[in-house]
Amino acid sequence: MTEPIHTTDIQSDVRYETIARFPDYAEAQAVVDQLSDREFDVSTIKIVGEGLRSEEFVTGRMTKGRAALAGLGSGAWFGLFIGILFGLFAPGFGLLSIILWSVVIGAIWGAIFGFVAHLATGGKRDFKSLKTMAAETYLVQVQASRANEAMSVLGR
Repeated sequence: MTEPIHTTDIQSDVRYETIARFPDYAEAQAVVDQLSDREFDVSTIKIVGEGLRSEEFVTGRMTKGRAALAGLGSGAWFGLFIGILFGLFAPGFGLLSIILWSVVIGAIWGAIFGFVAHLATGGKRDFKSLKTMAAETYLVQVQASRANEAMSVLGR
């Protein structure tokens, strides 16, 4: 628990007061959940991340074959969507046939585009990764007019 920090919301002239500070989001979320369970008006609360940083987790090597396989998968899904869409508006041609051909054509074109797109990078990014945003600290803030009430509900 820290001493109150006052901030003003960018969207309006509402002032917020920090009632708690945590090193991870789950703890901040648990405090809001506690307040909600005790029927406190949670629409007056916000969780603010401070010290934002980008994290990129490398999950594997990207080869031309894997790029083509990923393109095949996304192309097949797109083909399924297009096949269903066309199938709904072309009732005389056989819905299943239209969907099947759309999936096959979508998968083929997806694989080609995936392969060519990876080839165009020239080997400059031969890995797959997952990017996330993380904060060093999470603040639980309550509208200043309700901060004392929130503190008493939490028993602080």
